[in-house]
Amino acid sequence: MRKGMAIAPSPPLETTSVRKPRRIALTLVVALLLLFGLDALLFRTRLYMSILEPDSSAGLLELILWREKAAQLTAGDNLVVTLGNSRMGYVPKVVDQRLRQTGYAVRTAGVAGSDPRTWYYLLRDLDPTARRYRAIVFGVDDYDDEDQAFHPDDDIRALHYCVARLRLGDAIEFASSFHSRDVEWEAFRGTVLKGIALQSDVQAFLAHPLKRIAYVQLCHRGWPEWTYNYVESSRNMVGLQIDWSTLKATYPPEMTEEQKDTVHGWLLHETYPQTGRLARYFGTWLGRTADRYRTSRTKIIFFRLPRGPLVRPDYLVKKRSSSIRELASRPNVILANEHLFDGLEHPEFFKDALHMNRDGVERFSGMVADEVARLLGPPDAPAAR
Repeated sequence: MRKGMAIAPSPPLETTSVRKPRRIALTLVVALLLLFGLDALLFRTRLYMSILEPDSSAGLLELILWREKAAQLTAGDNLVVTLGNSRMGYVPKVVDQRLRQTGYAVRTAGVAGSDPRTWYYLLRDLDPTARRYRAIVFGVDDYDDEDQAFHPDDDIRALHYCVARLRLGDAIEFASSFHSRDVEWEAFRGTVLKGIALQSDVQAFLAHPLKRIAYVQLCHRGWPEWTYNYVESSRNMVGLQIDWSTLKATYPPEMTEEQKDTVHGWLLHETYPQTGRLARYFGTWLGRTADRYRTSRTKIIFFRLPRGPLVRPDYLVKKRSSSIRELASRPNVILANEHLFDGLEHPEFFKDALHMNRDGVERFSGMVADEVARLLGPPDAPAAR
């Protein structure tokens, strides 16, 4: 080395304590990417969704979506679809008998246990152009909002119904629509990693894979016919009496405990403070659906469902808002006469306090088909093929 030449200092060596956190972080990132990739491969494709348990929440919704997408191919241009939960009693045969006189083909995409948030995501894939239907018909319990013990804005069942329909881009919006932080987190992680929401379904499949596949195939062969030919129970609530001043019920000897439970839960429940929480929820999700069809030919129609075998008096609670009536101010929204089904609000037409029996749903189905045709007016002429 020449005299006077400066010696460059050696670069400092990374210590083990510096490298270790970086390796851990990199390993975690890679592991998360692999986890998401595997989850996407299984649950964001038809790979697993095609073998969902048909009797599960997600499986039921997928069966209904599949059936109604197939019906769209042959139903013509004057197609109407109804949505609701199990209270939206419906007999397809009765409605089909009205087709010649009304000109409208009325189908049902109702899902037992579902709510307006689930209906929005179902409709988004059932009608991606927002133009396939002449009308979307919703069955609701009331046109006025009554907050009760149960809060649908925190009902995590919505995740399990529409998990197959949720996209990655829905994660934040869907999760933030829930009220509680713990439910928000459950909804967010279940939307991003669908395998978490489908964990019990996957475990059941792995326990009996061949049995599951055979059952799925059986349902795809027969489910449309089973639902079309389903016959509702003929039991009724005749003999039920309620003293509304004391909220005490008197039951006939033959009434079951299940029927009595529905009376207590649906008709004899206590009154809760009216906070506007239900109104905000309905306004959000039914409003989003109405907005989606704002520029479409499709009308949004609301029906107030028959309230029960006996009607809970209005004086028991002061309802402060009506999100459904507010929606009616929009040009594409129609409210059917709220007293249309008053004649069905009798014990002989209900199998329990919430659900109509065979006679009830047959009468209700015909009335819905006729009223939809009246509200929409003459059907469009068939399009040239």
